[in-house]
Amino acid sequence: MSSDRGRKSTLVAERRYAGGESGSGGSGGGKPPRKPRRDKAPRRRPQRKRPTGPLGWLSALIGGTLRMVIRVVWGIGWRFGLACAIIIGLGVGYYAAQLPPVSDLVDGRARGSVTLLDRDDATFAWRGEQFGGMIRASEVSPNLRNAVVATEDRRFYMHPGVDPIGIASAIKINVSEGRSPLSGNGGSTITQQTAKLLCLGRPYVESEWESETAYEADCRRTTLWRKAQEAVYAMAMELRYTKEEILTIYLNRAYLGSGTRGFEAAAQQYFGHGAEAVSPAEGAMLAGLLKAPTTYAPTNNLARSQGRANIIVGLMEAQDFLTPAEAEEARANPAQLSQAASARTGGYFADWVMDSGPEFFTRDTTEDVIIRTTLDQRIQKAAEDALTDVFETRIAEGSEAQAAIVVMSADGAVRGMVGGRNVRASGVFNRATQALRQTGSAFKPFVYAAALDLGMRPFDLVDDSPLTINIPGSGSYTPDNYDHEFKGMVTLTQALAESRNIPAIRISEHVGRENVRTVASQFGIQSDLAAGPALALGASASTLLEMTGAYAGILNGGSSVTPYGLVDLRLQGEEQPLMGTGGGMGERVIREEAAEELIWMMSRVVAEGTGTRARIDGWEVAGKTGTTNGARDAWFVGFAGNYVAGVWMGYDDNTPLTGVTGGGLPADIWHETMVRVLEGQQVTPLPMRTPGAGSGEMIASGDIQTGPLPATDQLIQSTLDEILNGAAD
Repeated sequence: MSSDRGRKSTLVAERRYAGGESGSGGSGGGKPPRKPRRDKAPRRRPQRKRPTGPLGWLSALIGGTLRMVIRVVWGIGWRFGLACAIIIGLGVGYYAAQLPPVSDLVDGRARGSVTLLDRDDATFAWRGEQFGGMIRASEVSPNLRNAVVATEDRRFYMHPGVDPIGIASAIKINVSEGRSPLSGNGGSTITQQTAKLLCLGRPYVESEWESETAYEADCRRTTLWRKAQEAVYAMAMELRYTKEEILTIYLNRAYLGSGTRGFEAAAQQYFGHGAEAVSPAEGAMLAGLLKAPTTYAPTNNLARSQGRANIIVGLMEAQDFLTPAEAEEARANPAQLSQAASARTGGYFADWVMDSGPEFFTRDTTEDVIIRTTLDQRIQKAAEDALTDVFETRIAEGSEAQAAIVVMSADGAVRGMVGGRNVRASGVFNRATQALRQTGSAFKPFVYAAALDLGMRPFDLVDDSPLTINIPGSGSYTPDNYDHEFKGMVTLTQALAESRNIPAIRISEHVGRENVRTVASQFGIQSDLAAGPALALGASASTLLEMTGAYAGILNGGSSVTPYGLVDLRLQGEEQPLMGTGGGMGERVIREEAAEELIWMMSRVVAEGTGTRARIDGWEVAGKTGTTNGARDAWFVGFAGNYVAGVWMGYDDNTPLTGVTGGGLPADIWHETMVRVLEGQQVTPLPMRTPGAGSGEMIASGDIQTGPLPATDQLIQSTLDEILNGAAD
């Protein structure tokens, strides 16, 4: 007992067992003791059955190989994909950092444009690359914006610059149609097309390229590497710009045929109004040009362009940009060309004006230029319609004969010009300004002008009898009249009206060839003039424009004129012209009285002479016919009202005309032109003076002795016999 008290007893927790006996001092009811923990045995993988037999071994070999390949491909693939993603990301970031503001990208032209206005300030022609000014996608007509999206990229607002669905669809179509995957449909988005228009940010540098055409061709090249670059650049644009900004660049840069860059220029040229006013039918037509601008240009083939537009209308309807009713309205009322675009008048005139202005403001301009001209579109159309009508109704089918017309005011302002049978042509040979042709008897008025200016009168007499011309060193020439008849003494008026050759030579020799040459050159005949007797019969060559301008000097009372078409030239957006008229009235050549008497004499040509087919009921008409050696050239130049008009007809290769003289088809063309020009105009008399009785002065008769000809004129003179004997009027 004593020993127990001195030692602290150890406390032992009682263990109780639910439902069992308690231990010493316990009362029962605890948790049973934990079972000893056993280490978990490792899970064994199910053992693969070993292959048995040849098929089993083969199957195992194939399966193992496939598993190994998959592991290798996956291991390489995700690493390669990651590397590509990094490279693409770097490329996108690099391009995005280099992209300039949108306003710097909308006009990528290397050259400027020229817009030509008629005398009423209405546009009639365009030259160069037209750019109508920057337009924003948010400001153009929704019809235009929707048409472009429906046609070129219906998922434009959803993709990041590249459309995998579109690419896959394009490849499928190309392969199914037997083409290579990259030929035909490209699946390019509007963003990718814009990247191509920007040439992936590479600007045109003239010194690095043979031409701008070569540069653009290189930008349009399609290779796998170029497509990859294009895709990266497109994604960079999506990163740098908004969708509306990308569409803005596209709408301004796209080429749409007929020299138009951007939808604003195209809308103005084809429809006569801006892109903000485009209708559904017009929007469809413009969007349809994107596939093939030259092929579908409405100025080339309106019906084909309208057919293409109908397809676009269907796309717009399918994509809910148009209701069925709106689509039906667009199909029923297809887009039409503006009057200026439809008429396409004045192509030859526009070419001439472009050639007459300074190159740095016309053909080679880097600016946008506005040129006001003298063209009268009503008169231009009259000349075109007249030429077309005569060739369709009076010329044998298959004939390759050509003709040209010039109509101008008495001060030299050209109002209309046709340079060939194809009246809609431009950029081709202009027979009104570029063809140097012998003038024949159309030159004779200058002989009579010199005579009248020196004091002769219309009723003075000249000897129409056989003539021998002795030229030392060249021999004797005995010219003839076209009818092989000689009428003895005739008045100057009769000689001119009947276009008799002998009197013209006698008058020229009487007043002096140099005086005749001086009068002709001062009136504007700038070509080399023959020095021998052939001068009087039009052996020299000239252009129709020169001849018509020289006749204008007679109409205005005897003062020279310089034909002109350019009134003034200014830069687009500027009010002050940079240059003005380069022609018009010049110095006096002959006395006004002489000019008025000459006009009266020329009126007799039409009233009773070789030019009767040029008569116009109710109008005074004066003019002169001309037919050259072997009928290779036929002319009629004359006046009516306030206008002078000239007509030339012949073959480009100098083939003789069959049965044509200046008093025939050229007079017909002149008549048809002037009837249209004068329609609705107040009748205006010609400024002519009816002469009194002449003095009866007689020009010397008999043989004419001439001095030796200059060497340069001997070749011309050697054809005198043929000219004299072959001239028809």
